[in-house]
Amino acid sequence: MTFALYEIATNPDLQEKLRNEINSVLANHDGKLTYAAMMEMSYMENVLYETLRKYPPLPFLTRECTKDYIVPNTTIKIKKGDSVAISVQALHNDPEYYPDPEKFDPERFSEENKKKRPDFTWIPFGAGPRHCIGLRFGMLQSKVGLTELLKNYRIKLSNKVQLPLQMDKQSFISSAEGGVWLDVEKLE
Repeated sequence: MTFALYEIATNPDLQEKLRNEINSVLANHDGKLTYAAMMEMSYMENVLYETLRKYPPLPFLTRECTKDYIVPNTTIKIKKGDSVAISVQALHNDPEYYPDPEKFDPERFSEENKKKRPDFTWIPFGAGPRHCIGLRFGMLQSKVGLTELLKNYRIKLSNKVQLPLQMDKQSFISSAEGGVWLDVEKLE
């Protein structure tokens, strides 16, 4: 949620679009924060997916090879038992899959745009049988948190935040060096 709020604060037009979706969906659910309401928030989901693309929780994933494998079009052989590191950060910033990768663009995750990319090009929590079982819970939790904040408050960058944002190289999970400082303004 921290990085989503950072990007929302940096892109006020996206913040307004998200707030409009929140208000519209909640109006259809008698103002109640229900599971059904959260599942209707497609733009919110796009925002969170794009956040996870730019700021994956872990910069790389490790796996153990379960059988000998020759990398296609090479002579490289990965032997059973070898450890393999997959750079999530590099994959998520590959312009072949994500043009202008530094730009925060939730539309990358519209249904139409997702179909244009090969499978396994978005893996912030892994993929296949070894993906994180907490993804759905984390997405729901983030949707609820962002909904509660954005329906009542405008989020802005604080002058305390160090720009450009730098990632903390000592941290195990993705986190900003010096933190992410935000100002919150009550909506009237």
